[in-house]
Amino acid sequence: MNQLYVRKDKYGIPHVVVVLLTLLFASAVALGQGTGTATPNNLSGKYEGTSKTAGGADVPITLDLKHEGGKFSGRFSSAQNTGEISEGTFSEGNLTLKVNHAGKEATLTGRVEGEKITGTWVMGAQKGVVELKKVVPPAAVAAEASPATPVSLSGDWDGVADAGEAFPFLLTLHVDGEKVTGGSSSQLGESKISTGTWKDGKLNFQLDSSNGVVTMSATLVDGKLTGEFDYAGQMQGKWVAIKKKP
Repeated sequence: MNQLYVRKDKYGIPHVVVVLLTLLFASAVALGQGTGTATPNNLSGKYEGTSKTAGGADVPITLDLKHEGGKFSGRFSSAQNTGEISEGTFSEGNLTLKVNHAGKEATLTGRVEGEKITGTWVMGAQKGVVELKKVVPPAAVAAEASPATPVSLSGDWDGVADAGEAFPFLLTLHVDGEKVTGGSSSQLGESKISTGTWKDGKLNFQLDSSNGVVTMSATLVDGKLTGEFDYAGQMQGKWVAIKKKP
């Protein structure tokens, strides 16, 4: 009977087995070294993007995300509100975060691809889509959150006024000592600041619009302007704004 000759190494292991094991090991290493693979440890950082509901306008949002000790924490911020992340999970590129906002719980489910997170959010009967992109690494987020980091009022601010429904606008401020100039633009047009002051941590100004004078006031809290407005004595409400990145 003819016998098949199989070459073996010095330990008696068939050479073909050695070759197969080598190829399998090399493949595993290649897969493990894939570029851009998201893991819980590299998700930490600051993200900026937009949130949108059906038929609604894009609302600028910010996500400060931290993963430490196997737990997710951080917060979501928009010009209207801020919510704290209570818990989160990440598996096979899918991120789920639960956010507490004013006693209500919202859930964000997104797909992580590189520096981007795209997905949906649900809070009660409300739902929408969200798109985020990482803009600041974890170390810079910690430094930015420090109370010692000043925030200049001069610049462009994404604002939202509570006028029965969310009313987005762009506010441009120029501060010289206690004097404030600039203007605002929205879907209703443009307005200029006629008088404005920044004194003792309080911002006050008036916008001259085609339909009357809008009086606005605010304070700077956690890098966000929060205050009240009066529109020609006909409508009053609250407004908030987040500074845009230069």
